[in-house]
Amino acid sequence: MTPTLILLIFMAYTLLLFAVTYITARRANHQSFYIGNKVSPWFVVAYGMIGASLSGVTFMSVPGWVGETQFSYMMVAFGYFFGYVVIALILLPLYYRLKLTSIYGYLEQRFGFWSYKTGAGFFILSRVLGASLRMFLVINVLQIFVFDAWNVPFWVNVLIFIVLIIIYTLKGGIRTIIWTDTLQTTFMLLAVILSIYYISRELGSPLLTLLGDIFDSDMSRMVITDWDHPRHFIKQFFSGMFITITMTGLDQEMMQKNLSIRHLKDAQKNMFTFSTINLVVVFMFLVLGAFLVFYASAQNITVAMTDDLFPTIAFRYLGPAAGVVFLIGLISAAFPSADGALTSLTTSFSIDFLGLEKNKEMDDAKKTRIRYSVHFSFAIIFFICILVFREMNDRAIIDKLFTIAGYTYGPLLGLYTFGLFTRRSVNDRYTPWIAILSPVLCYFLSHFSEELFNGYKFGFELLLVNGFLTFMGLLAFSRRGLKPDSGA
Repeated sequence: MTPTLILLIFMAYTLLLFAVTYITARRANHQSFYIGNKVSPWFVVAYGMIGASLSGVTFMSVPGWVGETQFSYMMVAFGYFFGYVVIALILLPLYYRLKLTSIYGYLEQRFGFWSYKTGAGFFILSRVLGASLRMFLVINVLQIFVFDAWNVPFWVNVLIFIVLIIIYTLKGGIRTIIWTDTLQTTFMLLAVILSIYYISRELGSPLLTLLGDIFDSDMSRMVITDWDHPRHFIKQFFSGMFITITMTGLDQEMMQKNLSIRHLKDAQKNMFTFSTINLVVVFMFLVLGAFLVFYASAQNITVAMTDDLFPTIAFRYLGPAAGVVFLIGLISAAFPSADGALTSLTTSFSIDFLGLEKNKEMDDAKKTRIRYSVHFSFAIIFFICILVFREMNDRAIIDKLFTIAGYTYGPLLGLYTFGLFTRRSVNDRYTPWIAILSPVLCYFLSHFSEELFNGYKFGFELLLVNGFLTFMGLLAFSRRGLKPDSGA
């Protein structure tokens, strides 16, 4: 594929998104931006969340990772499923009962001002870093295969991508994203299916034969039983479960879409439907990864980074049609994570730190101007973070993403667990210090784990340790009884 063709496809796809934006953003107001006026169809949200939850990281990192980790990621996906069940049965009823727009309002009612700000602050930190990594992955592919050929600097590429996201999310917010996610999920799933077809055709073997080859090889190994291994199946399962609870159930971006549905029962239908489909989709990505490994072995293809395997094969070996499919799939996986992140960060900062929803004296025009300023500010932060990640790209992005989640979502896990499963009040002013100290302790535990724990290496379960340390810190500075207005 030529750089010009790649760029034309990118532009055509973006214009399609703008058309959807134009339709959905008309007559949008603050409630449209924040919660879609609570009229989003649950089945549309469920389908669109597939693309939003998987993102460009799954599209590239998971298939590329199969050569190193086999199918062990499937145990994480099983954990995801049970995590979604917890969200549907415990967290969603809480959010709907309290009629929240920002889910971190629960922490203010349960604990107090500083706990509220701490929870919202850790979400903002988590989402900025996670979304920046996801955007970097896609932008870096465009840089390698398009802009490097034209000697365009990386920062220009980043700027173009972020400006496009600003344009189509600025007005419509979550109401627009619900429908653009649906479009993008469709293209992403088609890209996976067609990529599997193209690779099987190039290998000259029927699809069922190749599937048999996968399950006859070590590639299909899901269960690792060595307890000291960071991907032991029990660690993977519970890590996946709690990653989902934190990165979906305690995450404003993902919950904002659920809260745009009118009724709790419909939101729960959305979560159960989405969680089931998600298992199938993750398995499809792992099969695609195995096919990529087979093809790379047959063609003696080597890449410096596992994340480069899929784009290298798609663009340079499978022909123009496969390259087009890959590019559309990648863009379709990337935009949902970027647009949703920008919208949710704007929502959280505007409500949790600026108090725009509670301010009855400020007119809508001024609120809109402030919200626009917040939106642009977070876009600038994304721009800076992506440039920084460019300098540190030394391992699979999905590995980095879950490592960051272990540090930044752990305090949220501890806060919500303490709030939901105890009947105690915390010393609110100590909460920020506890939430900061827990990740710091986790860093040292992870860094020196082999010396301290007889060769044990922490994997994604570091998130659980972080949450536990936060929980115990809150317990140490707590007292019996709830706040009178705790909402518990």
